[in-house]
Amino acid sequence: MSTNTNNPPRYALITGAAGGIGRALVQEFVANGYAVIATDLSPQPADLACAHYLQADLARTVSDEAYGQSILAQVKNIVAPHGLHALVNNAAIQILGGADSLTRADWQQTLHVNLLAPFFLAQALLPELEAAQGSIVNISSIHARLTKKNFVAYATSKAALSGMTRAMAVDLGPRVRVNAIEPAAIETEMLKSGFDGKDALYAQLEQCHPVGRIGLPVEVAKCVINLVQDGMPFLHGACLALDGGISGCLLDPD
Repeated sequence: MSTNTNNPPRYALITGAAGGIGRALVQEFVANGYAVIATDLSPQPADLACAHYLQADLARTVSDEAYGQSILAQVKNIVAPHGLHALVNNAAIQILGGADSLTRADWQQTLHVNLLAPFFLAQALLPELEAAQGSIVNISSIHARLTKKNFVAYATSKAALSGMTRAMAVDLGPRVRVNAIEPAAIETEMLKSGFDGKDALYAQLEQCHPVGRIGLPVEVAKCVINLVQDGMPFLHGACLALDGGISGCLLDPD
């Protein structure tokens, strides 16, 4: 990518970059000319092409301020003096458990990664986002509104993330746009591994969506890139359902 003054780089920070949706996000932003700073808890996958990769523990960035500041200092150093054009809070942890089994550690890990890390990243990087007239996209979930058994911690964290998206839009006003996407089932390796040997159940999941299939990671990525590009400046504080129509279904017994 050219870095001359006639074509300065556009930077995007994407968390959870090594997962299925994260990889699609990185590829989409790179294809659209962004210099991507990718982060994940795991080391950089050999086939993940990005301008910069930071191996980072998001939960620790919340609980350990010195560690969090060291990660943020690396990001700030990379984007200076051009600013940050997009912050995509994609990383998430899904700890399953019911109201009678979730532990304090489960809640702490879930809220640190899914809610507090996105907030503190946004807070710390506001100057860089403002400088580039950038925007924030939070990857929430259909579980923010509709959930099922044993998703108490995950659903609560995503409901809070969507609520935070709306509240931050009001709080920040015209300084930085903040939006969220609430996907339903997306075809990632993690999802498919949960249905290993359960082809009939997987087919049933597909048919639960009125479009007749589940979503693709690239569809999430394309939705995100459209949110951060310049063509939708009036979209602010929105939580968009990317769910194949499933949130409109009423499943009654026959």
